[in-house]
Amino acid sequence: MSGPTPRHRIEYLAFRGARWATSVLPEHSALNAGTTFGRAVGSAVRFRRADVDQHLVWAFPDADPAWRHHVARASYAHLGREAAVLLRAGRWTAAEVRARTRMVGFEPFREAAAAGRGAVLLTGHLGNWEMGGAAIAAHGLGLDVVGKGMSNRLFQEDLFAARARLGMRVIAMGDASREAPRSLAAGRVVALLGDQRAHRGGIPVPFFGRPASTARGPALFALRSGAPVFVAFCVAEGGGTARYTVTFEPLAFASAGDTDTDVLAFLRAYNAALEAAVRASPEQYFWQHRRWKEAPTSTERNTGNPPELPLAG
Repeated sequence: MSGPTPRHRIEYLAFRGARWATSVLPEHSALNAGTTFGRAVGSAVRFRRADVDQHLVWAFPDADPAWRHHVARASYAHLGREAAVLLRAGRWTAAEVRARTRMVGFEPFREAAAAGRGAVLLTGHLGNWEMGGAAIAAHGLGLDVVGKGMSNRLFQEDLFAARARLGMRVIAMGDASREAPRSLAAGRVVALLGDQRAHRGGIPVPFFGRPASTARGPALFALRSGAPVFVAFCVAEGGGTARYTVTFEPLAFASAGDTDTDVLAFLRAYNAALEAAVRASPEQYFWQHRRWKEAPTSTERNTGNPPELPLAG
């Protein structure tokens, strides 16, 4: 493996400088600075702003354009604020993480995970998913997060070390088929983010009433494991202090006994749970990600009854 490039080193030095700056500022000042930076990225730099605006039109076609504009701007402010939180959070103790997180539905989740088969936890790019994982670990559950590597290895090593300090272990995507079952067998929680667009082998599953290519891997893993499956989302409460509400609920899914049917039903249930959570806090979703490939047809618009979609190869 080649070493870091000069660009990677410059990026990492800028990251270290930002982390130092947020650590010396009072918390409310650091969060305000992050919010201001995020707004600038969305309004002045306009990084992926056209994508965000289009995604909000597709997701909320009947909404007032002024409301969609507000959500777009707020989504960038949210990302900046939560980036500032994460720059500071690596120094927090488990007790401090617990003090900052309100856990809703956690006891049934804890009991299910302790029943002997561990638990599979599905989440998405909503709120602050890193703080959600930290909260679970801080409340005493072993947590392993399946994630992709990063092109900048300096960033990756730093991020993985920060997760470890907060009580999370990272399973590389390439090792998941071997390591994730071992984690469940040891009674740990395996966390997966399933809302990135699958470029290969994805299944078109309704998300805001239109097909989104969704990876089948999390569904296959969860179904084969036999472990209880929950969805959880960590939503920021706002204000000058970083505080969060983390909600847990069992995935509303029942097996039909056929793999293809079960995978599609599982992913539909996951996307439905994620959509409901996003509708409750739309400004905290990662609209910058290109979740959909193209514009919907007239029959795929956002309605209460999304079309039936076949399994894709």
